[in-house]
Amino acid sequence: MYARTTTIQAQDSAIDAGIAYVRDEVMPALEAFDGCVGISLLVDRESGRCIATSAWETEEAMHASADRVRPVRDRVAAMFGGTAQVEEWEIAALHRDRRSGEGACVRATWLRAAAGQLDRAADFYKSTVLPSLEQLDGFCSASLMIDWASGLAVSSATFDNREAMDRNREQARSLRAARLRDLGADQVDVHEFELALAHLRVPELA
Repeated sequence: MYARTTTIQAQDSAIDAGIAYVRDEVMPALEAFDGCVGISLLVDRESGRCIATSAWETEEAMHASADRVRPVRDRVAAMFGGTAQVEEWEIAALHRDRRSGEGACVRATWLRAAAGQLDRAADFYKSTVLPSLEQLDGFCSASLMIDWASGLAVSSATFDNREAMDRNREQARSLRAARLRDLGADQVDVHEFELALAHLRVPELA
């Protein structure tokens, strides 16, 4: 399974209109594409950072959609009042304890590992990180996406609501430091989001 992320630095006044556009226009359009298995949208209203993710059954399907998706992406960026940064990933792991509901939030951690360590990182995530994440208050699901060429990976953990994510923040920070140290990877960024849209139909990959 593969994913394309579009990161937009949105204008605060445009966020609600952008969410509505992705929900009402972009999601139905993308789901009509061969091989598309849904879309999600993360929003941080405080910073304006928004990340739309489309998931694809194969790398070929993702690449075949590129030209048709480009004008849609440009329109999304315009609706949010920003410009789009696009990245492509392999979905290396995904585990759902339960479906997220209204009010769910996501903590995303970007990390970088040496190219030769990425296979180990994926195995380590499945065997060690996922069981630890499951113990966090309000846990719903988690995924790991990898850009094999750059050595960059992103782990996303979804929680029931903002309150649960607030309660588990310190525990998550300790867990993250320990696991990154065990793996020998470097933390690039950590960010928390509102899960504005959750329509990814990616199967269990753990």
